[in-house]
Amino acid sequence: MNETVDMTVFWAVVAARLLVPLLIFTFPLPGIVACMLLDGVDQTIFQTFTSLDLTHYQSYDKALDVFYLSLAYVATMRNWTSRPAFEVARFLFFYRLVGTTIFELTGGTHRWLLLVFPNTFEYFFIFYELVRLRWDPKRFSMRWWIAAAAVIWVVIKIPQEAWIHVFKLDLTDTIRDVGWFLPAMVFAALVLAAVFWFVVRPRLAPPDHAWQVVAPPIPAEIDRERERAAFRVAHGKVLDAQLGEKTVIVALVSIIIANIVPSVRTSPFDIAVSCTVLVVVNSFLGLWTARRGGGLESAVTTFFALSALNIGLVLVASLVLPNNEQFFLTAGFFFVFLLTLIVSLYDRYRPVLDVRTGGVRTGPVASAP
Repeated sequence: MNETVDMTVFWAVVAARLLVPLLIFTFPLPGIVACMLLDGVDQTIFQTFTSLDLTHYQSYDKALDVFYLSLAYVATMRNWTSRPAFEVARFLFFYRLVGTTIFELTGGTHRWLLLVFPNTFEYFFIFYELVRLRWDPKRFSMRWWIAAAAVIWVVIKIPQEAWIHVFKLDLTDTIRDVGWFLPAMVFAALVLAAVFWFVVRPRLAPPDHAWQVVAPPIPAEIDRERERAAFRVAHGKVLDAQLGEKTVIVALVSIIIANIVPSVRTSPFDIAVSCTVLVVVNSFLGLWTARRGGGLESAVTTFFALSALNIGLVLVASLVLPNNEQFFLTAGFFFVFLLTLIVSLYDRYRPVLDVRTGGVRTGPVASAP
C-alpha cells in the first residue's frame, strides 16, 4: 500500500512539473512563479508524504528545471512585444544553457561554473512580466533592458548562485539552524517593500493600461494555421537560422538531461547527431506541409501527430543502429517528447514574434492558397 501511495505522489508531482510550465504561454507571470514554487516544494512533498529514495533527486530536479526554462524561452516568442527585451532574454537563456552544458560535461563537480553562468534568464523573464502588468514593454529601449538584466545578474543572481553552488547552503537548513536568519529576512523584505512604496513607486511613469496578467492575443494576421503556413513559405527554408536555433536548444537540453539522468549512457555526440537529424526531418516536413496549404490548427493535435512521426523515426533508428537500441527504446522516447514539444511550439510561435516585433522586413503575410 505504501508503495502505491509513493508512486501516486511521485507521478502526481512529476505530472505537475511537466504540465504547469504550459501555463506560461497563457499566464506568463503566474505560470513561471508556479513552476518556481513547485521546484521549491517538491522535495519537501516527497520527504513528507513518501518513503522514496531521493538519492537521484538532484538529477531529476535539474532535468525538469531545464525543461520549464526552455518552454519559458519559447513562450517569449508567443507573448513578448519588445524585440530588444527578447534579444536580451535570448542571450541570457543561451548563456545559461551553454554554461550548464559545460558544467555537466565536465562531471558536474566544478560548481563555480554555475556562478560564472548564472540563471539570470528566469528572473529577467519575471521582471519583464512585472513591467507588462501595467506598462507597454515597447516603450523601453535596448539600453534599459540591458541595464535591468545587469542589475538582476549582479544584485540577485550572483549572490544566489554563490549561496547555493559555492557555499552549498540550503535556505530551509539555514532558517532552522540560525535563529536570527528568518527575522533578518523578514526585516529585509519589509525594508525593500518600504523603499519600493515610498521611493520607487512615486517615480514610476503613469501606467499605460489596466492590469494585464493574461498573455496578449496573437496578432490577427498570424493567428490561423493557414496564415502561419503562408508566412513560413514566404520567409522560411529548411536550412536557416531558425533551424540552427531549434537544433541547438534541443541538442543542448538533451545533452544536459542525458548527463543528469543516471540511466542514460549515450554519448553527447550521439545525442547531438540524433537530435539534429530529427529536427532537420521535422523542419523539412513542416515546410513541405506549409507549401501544401498548412498543417493542423490545434497545437495539441500537431504535437501528437509530430510525436507519432518522431516515434516512428526512433523505432526505425533502433533497427538501423542496433548499437544504440537501449537508448532509442528507453530514454529515447523521453527525448522524443522533449524534442517534439519544443519544436512544435517553436514552429508555431516564432512567426508570431517576427510579425509582432517587425523581425521580418519583407512584405505582408498573405493567406496560403
